[in-house]
This record gives sequence, structure tokens and C-alpha cells, in this order.
Amino acid sequence: MSNALVEALKRYTDEHAKEASPFATAIEGMVILRSDREKLPSHMIMRPALCVVVQGAKWSMFGDRRYDYRAGQALVVSVEMPAFGRVVKASPAEPYLGVVIEFDLAVMRDVMERLDTPPRPETHLEHGVFVTDFEGPLADCVLRMVRLLDTPQAIPILAPLAMREICYWLLTGPHGSEVARVVLANSHAQRVVSAIHALRDQFAETVRIKELAAVAQMSPSAFHRQFKALTSMTPLQYQKQLRLLEARHLMVTGTATAEVAAYQVGYESASQFSREYSRMFGAPPRRDIATLKTAIA
Repeated sequence: MSNALVEALKRYTDEHAKEASPFATAIEGMVILRSDREKLPSHMIMRPALCVVVQGAKWSMFGDRRYDYRAGQALVVSVEMPAFGRVVKASPAEPYLGVVIEFDLAVMRDVMERLDTPPRPETHLEHGVFVTDFEGPLADCVLRMVRLLDTPQAIPILAPLAMREICYWLLTGPHGSEVARVVLANSHAQRVVSAIHALRDQFAETVRIKELAAVAQMSPSAFHRQFKALTSMTPLQYQKQLRLLEARHLMVTGTATAEVAAYQVGYESASQFSREYSRMFGAPPRRDIATLKTAIA
């Protein structure tokens, strides 16, 4: 990994030491990560993004699939999904450093349409996540974006150009066909993504596979199969993780008690909510939230 990128991220996070990781930046959609120690596993919603490890190592799980990636590698997420991850290599001397850059799919689509020989998506649907080596032109683009933080007045003009270049290198790289699948409006992947968005927007309601399949323009059996191929989860498992993550957010922010949060996210039984919450987060709601608030304080 480029020493220049390591030093740029160290300097930025040192200058913003009063803030906490993840560090929001002046570039929309770009976040910088730093950890001086290994971290306990954490849950999150991952949006389509390039997730670069600059120093250290971590793993992320989507459904039943685990991806390990380290310095010099990047996780590419092409579909919005619940995830579970952990930093596994970090120390005060060599902190974990990372950059997350969310994709603008409209820009990705425009870049793809301008290619003389655009990548052809595979006919079979594979998982919407992969790990790739982070080097060469792609690494140069990210370094330039990080350096733009020193000249805020240049960000509106140059950051969009760097994003287009990132899209170009991903689409023309060894995983171009995987990226192309979620860009093409009529692809199976994009139709499943449309159903995922419908499920996300109505996660507190009862899941009806027939309705989601209709959004994806597939038969229920084909939709169920394609959904799991893309996300490593069934629609019900996906919905459950969305519900529990939202409930956790409501409780951490003090918006709702455990009982109120359970009903707000769609549970009819508080006891079922508590069981499934404990299974996902490793502790009952009240104990988990107390631990989180202590860590934040």
C-alpha cells in the first residue's frame, strides 16, 4: 500500500482527533476510518461502495458469507445490505486505516455507456460483494481524493472527476462484469435491487414474497433464488436484520424503549423481539444498549 496514502490518512485523522471514527469528510459519500486497536464485531447497513483497507485488516459478513481483506485490498459492495464486521489487525503504532467511497450508480451507468467495449454481465447471478486488489490507477484515484481534503475549494470540481475515474477502473478491471450487473437496469441483479429497495422502505410491514417478486418481474421461486444468490440471505432474513438494526438505533438514540422499538419496527411480540435481538447482538436489548452507551461515553 502507498506510504503516501497511509501518511495522508494518519495526518487527517490526527488533525480531527476530537472527532470519532468514522470521520465524515467534505467529499460527499467519502468516509475515513481509523482504529488504534482491534474492535469487537459491529453491525451496519452497507451501501454500494468501495471499502479500502490502507493499513491493518478486517473481515465483513453478509448473510452466511465472510470476506477477509487487508492492506492493499478493497471490499466492493454493489448492493445495499445488512453486514457484520470486525477490525482484526490494529495497534497504536500501526492503526487500522481505511477509506469508504459510496458509489453514485448514475455516474457508474454513464461511464459504462461511454465505454467502447462495456463489460458483459454473467447470465447467472452471483453475490453482490467481492474483494479485489487495490493498486495502480485505482489507488492513485483514492489518494487524489484524500488529498483534495486539503483544498476544499477544489472538491466540487475535481471530486466528481475522480469518482468517474474510479468507476472506469472498476468497470474495466477483472471484476467489471460483476459491477456491470447492478448497473444495467434490465439485468436480473438490478431487478432484485429494486425489490430490495421496496423491502427496505417497508421493512416494518409483513413480507409478501409474491409482491416483491412482482417488483422484480420474476416468479416467486426465481426471485427467492436470485435474492439469496445476490445477498446470501432470504428476504425474511434480510428484513429481520433491517428491523433489529433500526430498533437498536432507536434505543441508542433514546427515541424508544425496547418494547416501543419492537412494535415500531414491526414485531408483534416483545418476547420474540428480545430473543431475536439477543441472537443477533449477543445480549438482550437493555443490556446491549447499556453497554453501547457506556462505550460511547
